[in-house]
Amino acid sequence: MFTYYPQSLIPEMKFFISLVFTICSLISYSQELNCRVVINHQQISISDPSIFDEMETDITEFLNNRKWTNDEFQLEERINCNFLITLTDMSTIGSFGATVQVISSRPIYGTEYETVLLNFADRDWSFSYIQSKPMQYTENSFTDNLSSLLAYYAYVIIGMDYDSFSELGGSQFYEEALDIVNNAQQSSFPGWQQLGSNRNRYWLIENLQNTSLRPIRRAFYSYHRLGLDVFQEKPDETRNVIAKSLQNIQLANRARPRSILTISFMDAKASEIARIYSDGSPTVRKKAYNIVTSIDPSKTDTFKPMIE
Repeated sequence: MFTYYPQSLIPEMKFFISLVFTICSLISYSQELNCRVVINHQQISISDPSIFDEMETDITEFLNNRKWTNDEFQLEERINCNFLITLTDMSTIGSFGATVQVISSRPIYGTEYETVLLNFADRDWSFSYIQSKPMQYTENSFTDNLSSLLAYYAYVIIGMDYDSFSELGGSQFYEEALDIVNNAQQSSFPGWQQLGSNRNRYWLIENLQNTSLRPIRRAFYSYHRLGLDVFQEKPDETRNVIAKSLQNIQLANRARPRSILTISFMDAKASEIARIYSDGSPTVRKKAYNIVTSIDPSKTDTFKPMIE
């Protein structure tokens, strides 16, 4: 049996069907990143500052609109991240130097709280940007520095998110980031090389791949998935789990003191750890305090609430 629809309703029906398919497509195949990009250009004098608005938009769209993995993400599963870009110089028209703070986070199960996964300061950004020129990125080759910088951090952010949900789950994405570093060796841009600073992009991905620092990545999983995600239900038990995670980081830090991966973890987690252990068993609090202050003595003041 066929149902008759008046001709006047057909355009509305077509629009409705198209809308349904669009929504379903967005829900099933949403991109991985939900990045907010902020560009501070106060140190740059230029007659037409609209270039910075366009730069901000282009970088945001490059990060958010590209599909970085073969996995399917729903809209609410996208990884929240921030790129805080401070332009420091413009040597020639379209050539910029910058420092960048890259921050990513993920929600904690059963709460409205988001925990920081990555908090990394990169002081070696140097790139070219021309208005109205599409940003290009080609896998397995070096096209330009800006697209390589953004792709590198996209893979590191995704890898750390996966590491927090499954043990060593981000390995394939660190391989992608390592490929970008290797391809960038041919360039003269800073931050990609082994020599010079030991707190650059080369060393971050080296640490994430290094087997001697593998306990930090395993601790990353236990800290988040076995710790924070169940903290609301079992706070006392969870504090013990997190303390064991911190102890593994302590052991890795003794084997390789002050690695950039350890520093990055403590930069992201110091205040959170202090809050976790501001309550609970005095014995467990003291134990955790001794661990974290041995890992990062510079943050002793931040950790004081753990023993007060």
